[in-house]
Amino acid sequence: MDIKKRLGFALIAAVVLASIFALGFYLGVKTPAEGKISGILNTAPQIGTDREEVDFSEFWHAWNIAEGKFVDIDKVKRKEMVYGAIAGMIKSLGDPYTVFFNPEENKIFKSDIKGEFEGVGMEIAIRREILVVVAPLKSTPAEKAGIKAGDKILKIDDRITSDISVEKAVRLIRGPKSTKVKLTILRNGEDESRIIEITRDVIKIPVVDTESKIAGGEGGEGEKDLGDIFVIKLYNFSENSPGKFRDALREMIEKGRTKLIIDLRNNPGGYLEAAVDMASWFLPQGETVVQEDFGSKSKRVIHRSRGYYAFKNIPMVILVNQGSASASEILAGALRDHGVAKLIGERTFGKASVQELVPLTANTSLKVTIAKWLTPKSQSISEGGLTPDIEVKTAKEDTNTGRDHVMERAVDILNNWK
Repeated sequence: MDIKKRLGFALIAAVVLASIFALGFYLGVKTPAEGKISGILNTAPQIGTDREEVDFSEFWHAWNIAEGKFVDIDKVKRKEMVYGAIAGMIKSLGDPYTVFFNPEENKIFKSDIKGEFEGVGMEIAIRREILVVVAPLKSTPAEKAGIKAGDKILKIDDRITSDISVEKAVRLIRGPKSTKVKLTILRNGEDESRIIEITRDVIKIPVVDTESKIAGGEGGEGEKDLGDIFVIKLYNFSENSPGKFRDALREMIEKGRTKLIIDLRNNPGGYLEAAVDMASWFLPQGETVVQEDFGSKSKRVIHRSRGYYAFKNIPMVILVNQGSASASEILAGALRDHGVAKLIGERTFGKASVQELVPLTANTSLKVTIAKWLTPKSQSISEGGLTPDIEVKTAKEDTNTGRDHVMERAVDILNNWK
């Protein structure tokens, strides 16, 4: 995997740059504690900065106190102290998507990218200091157990989550196949929490499904042929998603369908490059897909359509909900801003930052937020997500009957498209 690829996963929690930490080795007089740990991590070059200088003597004073006075210091590994210092430092940045991966967490993250692991199959994030479900993945234990996008996770087994980091929550929820985990969740619109027990399994992350029929009729009984409407259900924006998406578009052409529904509900995102590639099928070359705002560090970078532009003026709607995040919001925002598609469903999650994966050591890495995403019309996705053009909320009875009112509304709109 190219470690310089920018990531848009809604997963994980808090980190720091090795070079920032390494400043402690260069400022002031070298203390005995510094000498003891100088070989733990390779020091990085100093970074030029216009920010105020920092006196690290207080940090080293605290380190020396811990080394000299803590009763069980012989049981504490200095590497773990370094990892704790890095994690604590980055927590002050207040960004849940900038994270330090210690060896265990680094292994978990790489299994996510690979697309197969053992667990329950859902994306989680910290939102307003609460652990929430971004989206359960299709056909996973989490979805089958009834987990929904937006569920607040109050407890993992007996562990209260009020002060938990995402990486810690991931470790608690993950586990070997056939073992169980209990989640105490609070669902939007409900006053009482509920406990959902989930049996873990091997998780294979799906990519794309296509449909030419949907559930129809009262109570969701039977199927309704979509006529000239084609549905592409996209589950993530992984490295192979653009190819699968292209294959789905080819299938649409082969079946003679002329109208399109892209279903991004419960799609937690993925690679920025995948979203740009998919948008390029519907936009002329050079049109803005998304803007990267680097704040005070640099000017904005514009990511533009590659100009495949095989589908001009095609009637199209995009389905979204609160589980649509990151790269899903990029694709939806771009096609809506250019007047190519209408958004139907619920407000999106609002995860609009750009991460870059950087190695720290052979076994550790940093996922660092380097920029924020803006739509072509400069709307900040993180400011509450994207509001749909037509709001249709999923009711409780829809879950019980299997009826999909959001999809039905999209079909009606396309059938009456002018």
